Amino acid sequence: MLVPAGRINKPFGTEGGLMLSLYADFPEEFTPQQTPLFVEIDSLDVPLWCERFERRGISGAVASFADFDTERRAAELVGLEFRIESGERDDDEFYLEDLIGFHVEGIETRHEAEPLHFEGRLTDYYDSEANPLFELETGGRRVLVPAVEEFIAHIDFEQRSVKLVLPEGMTDL
Repeated sequence: MLVPAGRINKPFGTEGGLMLSLYADFPEEFTPQQTPLFVEIDSLDVPLWCERFERRGISGAVASFADFDTERRAAELVGLEFRIESGERDDDEFYLEDLIGFHVEGIETRHEAEPLHFEGRLTDYYDSEANPLFELETGGRRVLVPAVEEFIAHIDFEQRSVKLVLPEGMTDL
């Protein structure tokens, strides 16, 4: 997640340097060689890799960026707000593997029949870009079901439970 971190104020010197104002929550342990600053250009987040980054007091810095090595090129960035990657997760952000151990209740919809109700425990998560899977233990068996948003009806973190709605044939109970 990108968070606002400062603003590019004015040119500094003749070799593409820029004066930056740093917001109060700009990290003191910022490592410019490993972390780019991001600016929005034409509605795209563009990473700026620092070739030089020197703090000037608590809320200032001088920087120069790769590909903005002339005074004219650097002037294109003046006035832009920059953002940095935040290592913190949002309160509502979670990983699917966080659901391992949760109680599972669900229904499997049936064509022309009553839905099949099932319950059990989410015992594992298999991460794959092509087909992430939940392993459920239900009815004394272990079954794999796709770990996709469309099948998750509700997550209750306080009760550690998940409600699933699955299409016909997913659990084969």
